Amino acid sequence: MLDSRLTVAIAGATGFVGAALRESLAEDYRVVGLTRSPNKAAQREPGDPVEWRHCDLYSLLQLEQALEGVDIAIYLVHSMLPSSRLTQGTFADLDLVLADNFARAAETAGLRQIIYLGGLLPPETDDLSRHLRSRWEVERTLGAHATPVTTLRAGLVIGPGGSSLGILVNLVRRLPAMVLPSWTDSDTQPIALRDVIRAIRLVLDAPQACTGHFDIGGPSPMSYREMMQRAADVMGFERPMVGVPVITPKLSTLWISLITGSPRALAGPLVASLRHDMVVTDNPVQQAIAPEALSFEEALDGALDEDSRLLPDPRRSHRKSDDRAIKSAQLVRSVQRFDLPPGRTAQWAGMEYMRWLDDFAGPIIRVRVKASGESPHRARGDTSLEADATSGEVTARFYATPLPKPVLELTYSPDRSHPDRALFYVTGGLLYDAEAGSRARLEFRSVLDGRCLIAAIHDFAPRLPWGLYRLTQAVAHLFVMRQFGRHLSRLRARAREESEG
Repeated sequence: MLDSRLTVAIAGATGFVGAALRESLAEDYRVVGLTRSPNKAAQREPGDPVEWRHCDLYSLLQLEQALEGVDIAIYLVHSMLPSSRLTQGTFADLDLVLADNFARAAETAGLRQIIYLGGLLPPETDDLSRHLRSRWEVERTLGAHATPVTTLRAGLVIGPGGSSLGILVNLVRRLPAMVLPSWTDSDTQPIALRDVIRAIRLVLDAPQACTGHFDIGGPSPMSYREMMQRAADVMGFERPMVGVPVITPKLSTLWISLITGSPRALAGPLVASLRHDMVVTDNPVQQAIAPEALSFEEALDGALDEDSRLLPDPRRSHRKSDDRAIKSAQLVRSVQRFDLPPGRTAQWAGMEYMRWLDDFAGPIIRVRVKASGESPHRARGDTSLEADATSGEVTARFYATPLPKPVLELTYSPDRSHPDRALFYVTGGLLYDAEAGSRARLEFRSVLDGRCLIAAIHDFAPRLPWGLYRLTQAVAHLFVMRQFGRHLSRLRARAREESEG
């Protein structure tokens, strides 16, 4: 019998929100779980109604394939956890790549809607913390292509396995008294996991009517100090609290990391965002879920076990095996963000990188570009990739003096490239382990209305021994990309001066 239900894909289906969501949707929708975990995709449990599809969200090609036949996608992704043995790049830049990939793949697959669970934002967005600015950038990037987007903006989600909730619970459990910095006076509006699921289901029932962004939260705002006091009451602890004005965000991050055992990479962005008041602005979705919304106490009580410990993260069962797989693969990801000069494209940036590197590092590094039917030549700054590609395959070879063979070879992919994305596959070279079986690639893409350029290497398998690679080639690559970023900034400043003059 033909299944007439809508097909809903969940990106981030193994997280604490995704795990609860897929269970809630299984009766009414065909649920596709997108997971980067090969263990989760391969070990389907008996009776599991979810169709698991293994998918690396950093791979646009894999995403396009994974979203085939999907009607609506729910995006719950954050890049806090490592995806490669070595990752160079901030969480904000990694999230930007993931969101851009997802929006492009959704457009190619013809999705009806993307539903994104983002973060509450303060009324003024000029001075956002890095964490909140990243959430806002993801929201805008998901909406930059053809697929309509609904954003549900939520604060702290109270549910089993939540990493931010885990920090709060561990602080209350482990500190007999609490010295609270000034940011704990900021207002917030936590929401129960159950009510997040209700809001998502509401949007699924009427996606076209709910396009845009909607704040969602629990019954009432409270300060972070009040939230910790109420958490202590639920957990049955007496916790004297004293406010002090002098603890800086950096000290708070160190303190929270030491007390709770949370990585600084998680605690730091969270603390920085807490200086903002973030409460819900009234809207139809909030009005619909508010009458039956759980209180903070009810939501927290449901997330704790009988010993007042947070119930386990659903990802715990396969995270260790995934971490071992990441370490053994010995792959590299490096993502950097730059200013893109006005009027320039990502394809221009790809060719400009070749030309600039030949000038910047020569004669130590030489870059030679060859199209079918041509002799190798220096990369030409005024030659577009489209023009070179008309004569066939375009290959760029990087030579290091005095070695006669190229240390790297890149091949341009015209079928997977556009003006806003230039893709090169790593196809050889002395420094690349071609036998590793990874699909290494270098890409340039323009994002955020063409103002920013992302330059990224994905799934690179170094031939050098791992320790030697970390100390040499990895450091050199990061240095070169930073210098290229300065070059682009100078070009952007020069273009601005010429337009003003």
